Amino acid sequence: MTSGVITHLIATYGYFAVFALIALESLGIPLPGETALIAASIYAGSTHHLNIAAIAAVASAAAIIGDNGGYWLGRRGGGALVARYGHIVRLDERKLKVGRYLFARHGGSVVFFGRFISVLRTYAAFLAGLNRMPLARFAAANAAGGVVWAVGYAAAAFAIGSAAASLGSTVTLVGLGVTTVLTVLGTLLLRKHMARLEQRAEEMFPDAPRFPGAPADSGAGAPAVRVSGPHLARDAVGRCR
Repeated sequence: MTSGVITHLIATYGYFAVFALIALESLGIPLPGETALIAASIYAGSTHHLNIAAIAAVASAAAIIGDNGGYWLGRRGGGALVARYGHIVRLDERKLKVGRYLFARHGGSVVFFGRFISVLRTYAAFLAGLNRMPLARFAAANAAGGVVWAVGYAAAAFAIGSAAASLGSTVTLVGLGVTTVLTVLGTLLLRKHMARLEQRAEEMFPDAPRFPGAPADSGAGAPAVRVSGPHLARDAVGRCR
């Protein structure tokens, strides 16, 4: 989905477009929810056709609701869904093992900081449910991450849009350029450390992932393993930020 399409959706459908894109991304569908939040906030700052407080509130609600939906999908039928549709949303065995490793170490941090990391933002809630993360811990980390992410990104992007309205389009281009660079750097850092995560996950879980609800021939019924050790979630999340 191109930036032009996202901008058109926001200009046409306003808050509904912001809510839909963020909620669906949080549910586990690879869509540009974060880009929609940034674009809507810049649009609000430069045109004042949308209210920034409403955008932040809608984005927070969409993130929390979408993540809760993803959590329950993972908890109630995640094994069967992954076996049947995982390839469609690019959720393969390697991502499952990495998710299992991270949630075994420190699930709450993964949910909170995952909101700020592209790959984890899409799959964290589903993997939390799939790995049977306690609901209370998930709900607290999910709500905190969703609100901090929505308010922080909305405020920063709104400031760029407001500056553009008074100083010209150059400011917008610079702001978008900085956002793009930061996004690319974050993606590169994530990829750099993903190999290390995959290696640790493979060492901990040498067999194929086994989750409740998966078809019998894929090892259904085996509960997620929870372990303890010196490597905490900061090994992944802290370095990926």
